[in-house]
Order: sequence, then structure tokens, then C-alpha cells
Amino acid sequence: MPISSIHIYWHVTLFPCASERLALDKDMPKSSPASVMDAQCPSRLVLDRIADKWTALIIQLLSKKTMRYAELQREIGGISQKMLTQTLRSLERDGLVDRKVYPVVPPKVEYSLSRLGRTLIEPLRALCRWSEKHLPELQANRARARAQAARDQSAAA
Repeated sequence: MPISSIHIYWHVTLFPCASERLALDKDMPKSSPASVMDAQCPSRLVLDRIADKWTALIIQLLSKKTMRYAELQREIGGISQKMLTQTLRSLERDGLVDRKVYPVVPPKVEYSLSRLGRTLIEPLRALCRWSEKHLPELQANRARARAQAARDQSAAA
């Protein structure tokens, strides 16, 4: 299922815009329509969150099952402990991920997608599939651009 403007519109309409820069958690006038094209619109914060590569990877993993922190870290190649912690905290704060702490020693913490987080599974899965499918074409385009830049540079010398 491809990411469509309807999916993006649905997410950004949760946070109507105001005429001045407002944080996501402030009360906002109902009369102002959300628009990610508006530099002052808090919906850009939503777009920043859901378009982040670490968010996409965490959502993909949690779409399969509930996971513990160390399990997420093992599965996501290249993510630092600091970045995983920050991303999980942001996702939890935004209501996309649920965090369950068990009262045991040592502490046991599990992460799962919330109801709202589950609405991101298909759009982000489509984005990941698109990235994988078009990777060779994108790499070829970059190689051509580098070769052209090198030719232009040597011609200017």
C-alpha cells in the first residue's frame, strides 16, 4: 500500500496550525487548517518524527512483536544507545509506542506499538519497500552525478 497524501494528511490534521510557532503540546485554534508546507505549522514536528529513519526502523520491528530494549538495539544495525533511547522516549511521548515496566529485579521493560503507532505500519512499510526496490537506480544516479561533477571539475581546470 503506497504512502499517499491521505495518510500524511490524516497525521498532520491531528495538529492544527496557528499563526505563530507553537509546540505540539500547546492548545491550537481549530479554525487553522494543518499544512506541512507552512513553516510555522506544528504538523512539521509530526512529519519530522514519522519521517525519521530510526522511527521507521523501530516501527517496523515493533510491528512484528513486543520487544525489549536490548533486542531492539541488536536488530537495528548502527543505532547508538543514546539514539535508541531518545527515539523510544519521543515515540512514547507522542503516543506511538507503549512502554511497560515490570516490577522485577533486574528491571524488565518492554516496548510495543500503541493503537496510534499501528496506523504507521503500512505507510512506513511501503516507504521501506520503495527504498529497497529503487536502491540500485538511486545508486546509479548518484554515480552518474559524481562522474559528471568530476568531468566538470577537470574541464574547468
